[in-house]
Amino acid sequence: MKALRKTLIASCVAAACFAPAAHAEKFFGGSSISILHSADYQGVQFDAGGNGGMEYEATYFTFENVTAHNWGGTFFFIDRDQPQGDLEGTDNVYGEFAPNISGSWLTGQDLSFGPVKDITLAGQYEFGGGTEANNYMYGFGLAWDVPAFRYFTTSFYYVDNSEISDDWQMTVTWGLPFDVGAAKFLVDGYIDWSTSASDHESEFQFTPQIKLDVGNFMGNPGVLYAGIEYQYWNNKFGLNETLVDTQSSVSALVKFHF
Repeated sequence: MKALRKTLIASCVAAACFAPAAHAEKFFGGSSISILHSADYQGVQFDAGGNGGMEYEATYFTFENVTAHNWGGTFFFIDRDQPQGDLEGTDNVYGEFAPNISGSWLTGQDLSFGPVKDITLAGQYEFGGGTEANNYMYGFGLAWDVPAFRYFTTSFYYVDNSEISDDWQMTVTWGLPFDVGAAKFLVDGYIDWSTSASDHESEFQFTPQIKLDVGNFMGNPGVLYAGIEYQYWNNKFGLNETLVDTQSSVSALVKFHF
């Protein structure tokens, strides 16, 4: 069964990488580097009294790449955290690769209906982190036509976890640009919700970023952003309150696109 799941992910990746050139059209592609810093992150620390967790300070360095094509798209990121204080020297590297294939492109039929623009075949591979996980996710997604939003998607996955029991996950992503006078802003982010299993709790993450387009004032819109990221993370890593508190962190953010 695990081999079948990995085969499905590999098929999704292969379709993304080897779509026939004669039928492939690229709409968008870009990369970015972000630096985030906060003193509000929550780490793991056992407390028999049920008040687990420890607050710590850290800096995150993140590389992202995103592409959009007529056949679907890809999203890849990898980040490295550098904790300070008592956790200094416990850096981790974590990444995700998420290809999706347009159902309309795959079938040759228009699958849009109502506010839904397309149905996608969705996959994701997660790797690294403190436990050196290798998780395979597969499922489907819906691309929504929401007024004023640059994009709005919902995805539903079965998750083949390498370190804990398998579970299910729903992911919501969005991007909303808006202007205030001459200033341009972008609010984007994601929500992850995963189910519980015999060895872990249900997780919920809400992570929006609010960013000012600084590059716009220099004649280069969409290049340099500055702002904040807020993260609410209940049952972080699937652990309960005896090991880690709910994280409610505000991070300073700088992001450069190229």
